[in-house]
Amino acid sequence: MAMKPLGIEGSWLHEPQIFTDARGGFHEWFRADALTEATGRPLRLAQANCSVSVRGTLRGVHFADVPPGQAKYVTCVRGAVLDVVVDIRVGSPTFGQWEAVRLDDEARAALFLAEGLGHAFMALTDDATVMYLCSEGYAPHREHGIHPLDPALGIDWPRDAEPLLSEKDAQAPTLEQAAALGLLPDYQECRAYYARLGESGAVGSDEAPQ
Repeated sequence: MAMKPLGIEGSWLHEPQIFTDARGGFHEWFRADALTEATGRPLRLAQANCSVSVRGTLRGVHFADVPPGQAKYVTCVRGAVLDVVVDIRVGSPTFGQWEAVRLDDEARAALFLAEGLGHAFMALTDDATVMYLCSEGYAPHREHGIHPLDPALGIDWPRDAEPLLSEKDAQAPTLEQAAALGLLPDYQECRAYYARLGESGAVGSDEAPQ
C-alpha cells in the first residue's frame, strides 16, 4: 500500500490495488503502518463517521483548533464525491490554495489530511456515502467552518448541480473573515504539532506516549 503526497503539505492520496474475481472485489483501504511511513506520524483513531448525501450536497469547509485539531482519513464507499483539501494555515506557502480529488466506489481511493487543513466535499451522485476516520472526537467548541463558495478561495465545484448547504455552512465566514476573527490555524504551530505526533509514534511498542 503506497500513499502519494498531494501539492498541499499534510495531505496524501491512497490509490489501492483492487483484487477482483467472480465473487466481487477486495482492497486495503487503510493500513496504519503505511500511513505512518508516508506521513511520519501515526493516526490516532478516536472516531469514525459516515455521511450519506444526495447529489449536490456540499459539506465544509470544516476544520478544528490546533492542537489537537482533527486529522481525517476519508473514502467514498458508495457513489462519488469531489473531495477538497484547503490550506487555511496562516503562514503556509500554499495558504488559501486548494486541491481536489475524486473519491468513488470504483477506484476506491482514500485521502488523508493532517490537522489544521480545511476539508470539504460535494456529492456527485445520490446516496454518496463517505466514511472517515478521525484523530479526535467531535467537539463543538473547537470546530469551525469557512464558506465553501467563498470567491476568494475559488474552489471549482461542479456546475451541473445546485449546491445544497447546511444552514451552518451557509452562514460560515469567508477565509478573510475567519482570519480577521483569529480562527485560522498557524502553519508553524501545526508543523510543531506534527513533529510532536511523530515523536510520540516513534515510542517503542512496549511504551505509551507521555
